[in-house]
Amino acid sequence: MSEAPLRYSREELAEFEQIIQEKLTAARKEVAFIKETLSRKNDSGTDNTASSSKVLEDGADTAEKESMNQLASRQMKFIQQLENALVRIKNGTYGVCIGTGKLIQKERLRAVPHTQHSIEAKMARRD
Repeated sequence: MSEAPLRYSREELAEFEQIIQEKLTAARKEVAFIKETLSRKNDSGTDNTASSSKVLEDGADTAEKESMNQLASRQMKFIQQLENALVRIKNGTYGVCIGTGKLIQKERLRAVPHTQHSIEAKMARRD
């Protein structure tokens, strides 16, 4: 009777590292795009010379900026989680559930590479 492995192999970790790097690149591009969009919106150009009848537009612009800021904040948090996952790969703790101590299924790590919980632990936390 063989025991379940306690760690992923170097080859498996390399696969996860590649997935994480790809997601990091995409997330950083998205944050850069959001920041660029926000900076363009802050550059009002000659719009300040228009009449004050644009109050509703200004309110919509403010709501859109707030939404963009929230999106950027979520992306930054996601980037931090991905970077933390890379640290766990380096120190050998990646893929080990912090709730159960068992390996997290590969399918889950491929879908959510920054997770630290197995499905079993995640479901237990919801109860």
